[in-house]
Amino acid sequence: MTTTTTFATRLAEVRARIARACELAGRDPATVTLVGVSKTQPPEAVREAVASGLLDLGENRAQDVVEQAEAASAAGLAPRWHFIGHLQRNKVRDVLPLTYALHSLDSVRLIEEIEQRWEARRDAGPLPCYLEVNVAGEEQKSGVAPSEVPALLAAATKSPALLVQGLMTVAPHTGDAEQVRPVFRALRELAEAHGLTGLSMGMTEDYPVAIEEGATVVRVGRAIFGERRG
Repeated sequence: MTTTTTFATRLAEVRARIARACELAGRDPATVTLVGVSKTQPPEAVREAVASGLLDLGENRAQDVVEQAEAASAAGLAPRWHFIGHLQRNKVRDVLPLTYALHSLDSVRLIEEIEQRWEARRDAGPLPCYLEVNVAGEEQKSGVAPSEVPALLAAATKSPALLVQGLMTVAPHTGDAEQVRPVFRALRELAEAHGLTGLSMGMTEDYPVAIEEGATVVRVGRAIFGERRG
């Protein structure tokens, strides 16, 4: 089996699992965006992804998205880059011109920094974003507490530089995806309470459950690209 076939097979399996999860939830698979998380993968893996029709790719470090975007551009490729990790304010200048969507908006100060750097991408229109919520309250993870969502949402909604799509969370890592179903459900209920429909939630270990609970974006790395390279 060739590398290309292996990648294509993995991608097909992920898409099939997305379709099955949507069927269980009575949803149209077209309502779920698959973001392939390419972190630690070499540029050739990105080229393979785009050639296979996977145009939405995610990175969680500023340096990585810059390097991957430059390599892709040099190869004549233009995937949509989603920034999914914690974004430091001093990295906004580097990331903003390259980013299709930001999944980790977590502070008013970050909003202010994005506004100051907005000229770098004003022609592209407001930046689609998801407010990151630490639903499970894990100390080692970024994101605001559920109680802080109203204030952050108000600030983001007022900003001409941002277009709020919904909420995002990273569920606790467990060996049983059913254990994190309540986390996904809580994010959906929180979004509904604020009139939001976008839900960026679910990764390799738990994306089918996240879809059953309403995910509109899933961020899948290892199940598509194989083990991390670094």
